[in-house]
Amino acid sequence: MQPPLEFRPHTLAVNDGPLQDVKFLHQSCSTEPMETLRQRYEEDGYIFLKGLLPRADVLKARHDYFAMMQQTGVLQESTEPVHGIFNPLKSPAEFPGIGAGGAGKNGRPGGEKAAQFVDLAIEAHYRDWYAEDFCRHPALLEFIARFTGWDTNTLGLRRSLLRNNIPGTKPIGVHYDQIFLRHGEPTSVTAWVPIGDIKLCGGGLIYLENGDPVGVACEEDFKKKANATELTDEEAKDAFNSNMMATGLLSELPLEFARMNQRSWLVAEYEAGDVVLHKPHTIHASTINNDPDRVIRLATDLRFVDSSRPFDRVCWTGQCTICSY
Repeated sequence: MQPPLEFRPHTLAVNDGPLQDVKFLHQSCSTEPMETLRQRYEEDGYIFLKGLLPRADVLKARHDYFAMMQQTGVLQESTEPVHGIFNPLKSPAEFPGIGAGGAGKNGRPGGEKAAQFVDLAIEAHYRDWYAEDFCRHPALLEFIARFTGWDTNTLGLRRSLLRNNIPGTKPIGVHYDQIFLRHGEPTSVTAWVPIGDIKLCGGGLIYLENGDPVGVACEEDFKKKANATELTDEEAKDAFNSNMMATGLLSELPLEFARMNQRSWLVAEYEAGDVVLHKPHTIHASTINNDPDRVIRLATDLRFVDSSRPFDRVCWTGQCTICSY
């Protein structure tokens, strides 16, 4: 049985305990030679780009998000929305993070008590300041187009995942993104974008060291199981998920998963403007937000594909359920 989550300032921890023996993500810069960045991406399964986006633009999106959420009482009174300071008089249970599981009776996180907060968190995905200004930011689109070589075929999928992480709430478990993009080639690029500064103990994303081959091996194992049941290709794509948890996760226990695979977790302190690009099978998770200043972690997953190749068109239309519960 998992121990209950607790708010422990300064502690770098995941669902099954404190993170120890961690290593740090390799930092890159968008001005480095493109071939160097591509090689690093292939070898590591990710590139951690410092300051790719203008800081002011990222902080504007953070302000707009929390100004929208302020009516729920999530923010400490007399603080600016852009700071995103959690209200110490409220319970974290009232403000569940999208994508962490724990759906209530209404099929959404937190149950009826959290309905307003969850509804607004979902609605934020469709506001112009996010869907147009942020998700289609020219600095990001232009870099992705050059980095991948897709140029004008670079397409951002409409389905994205704008996640908040209140201090002390459940973090995201172990997964890789191809889980959510099964009806397309495994060539998509995910841009994980922190919307604000995130301290080392503030609930940021962590990556399994050399985790891309582990994800590929998991996928191959799922394929073998599907083939053994004589399913069609389309049936098999959906049946892969039966090998995982209901949320599409490989595990809720990052420490145990890393031990089983004899690898370390890679961590980082993030700043507004940073972007991490990762491959579709790169394994990642997040830590518990133990920010000592009770700063709410906000970040988004944006996915890009080559429109000239087969891709998950359900994700493109935006008509599917947001990867949320």
